[in-house]
Amino acid sequence: MHDCPRKRVRFKVDDPIRRFCTPRSHEQLDLLSCPDPPVNHTRADFMSSDTKPKSRLTGFSFERILLEEPEKCRLTLLGSFPGSFSGSDDPSPDRLPAIIRLEKTAFPLHAVNNLFPDASNPKASTFLDDLRCMEHTDIYMWLAGWFGTASMENRPQGDVKVNIVCPATEVHIRKYSKQRSILVTETPDLYRQIVLPFIQAFPAERTRWVDEILEGRKEQSKILFTSPEFILLPDMKWDLHTLGSLYLLAIIRDASIRSIRDLRVQHIPLLRSIRKEVYLTVKEKWGLDAGSLRMYIHYQPSYYHFHVHIVHAEYEAGMGMSVGQAHLLDDVLSMLDLDEQDPSPRGGIFERMTLTYGLGEQHGLFLAMSSAQD
Repeated sequence: MHDCPRKRVRFKVDDPIRRFCTPRSHEQLDLLSCPDPPVNHTRADFMSSDTKPKSRLTGFSFERILLEEPEKCRLTLLGSFPGSFSGSDDPSPDRLPAIIRLEKTAFPLHAVNNLFPDASNPKASTFLDDLRCMEHTDIYMWLAGWFGTASMENRPQGDVKVNIVCPATEVHIRKYSKQRSILVTETPDLYRQIVLPFIQAFPAERTRWVDEILEGRKEQSKILFTSPEFILLPDMKWDLHTLGSLYLLAIIRDASIRSIRDLRVQHIPLLRSIRKEVYLTVKEKWGLDAGSLRMYIHYQPSYYHFHVHIVHAEYEAGMGMSVGQAHLLDDVLSMLDLDEQDPSPRGGIFERMTLTYGLGEQHGLFLAMSSAQD
């Protein structure tokens, strides 16, 4: 148990983006052919607030497109940055693999007329006139980009979100690559034989960013609610402005709960507390009622530290909300309630259940689980 006080944090969704970076210039940014920078920047230089923002992408060498998602206005690229990006005292001449995800943010309804060119001013703005650092933690960085000065004034969330993973591991590259998926059935025996050893071998560095947040070293200005049991904060998928795409994350502090498989009757108060505080926080800050929210848990999750996804009921998150992967928090609580009323000597309900879910062929469990299917 942590000595963390239970409190709801004052946070405005329309607060200016913190740690603004100073623009280098307004030259056009060519993402696929940036030359190497004349000066080697350390990782500390890259992260600092006074680093020129366009230098954050300077030096990126494009290799290939990992995934094109036109329906989501998103493009995922694989490439590399100079070895000095890692912040080593002895910069390596080798380049570091990196993933960049470009995502178009939502169009503002109040500025529809501004989407059309002005005949009296035929000169169009250059691509990404400015870049500003939104947040960074461990190997992940999020930037906001604007097409022009006028856009910056009217769209504080940016015209484009730029997500950077560097250094990107082979696991990251596989995760973001286009891949076919199949449905697999996981019995309790298969969980113990295949999945549990996979979870136990999950590299600690994959959840270092979670530890940095929980330990108070990162993203503290964005925390909406904190208690000894969990924290609530915006997910980086959200631009912090568009209410229809509201996306929050509740991360518990107990690292022993890794997935839905670890949930037991004794966790009912924790899950109810998450649901209650989410409703109160969202109602207080944005005026949304309980029916406007969807709370769910992924299985398999992208990382094995238990967390709950909270999104606007009208938000469409693609595969992340598909049948088999997303389990509604209310349904999970209902099943645990039934388990409490009629306990089994064979263990908790999620320990006994057979679960069916989708797996991409690049997932670390794909080969073993697909081979184990009848």
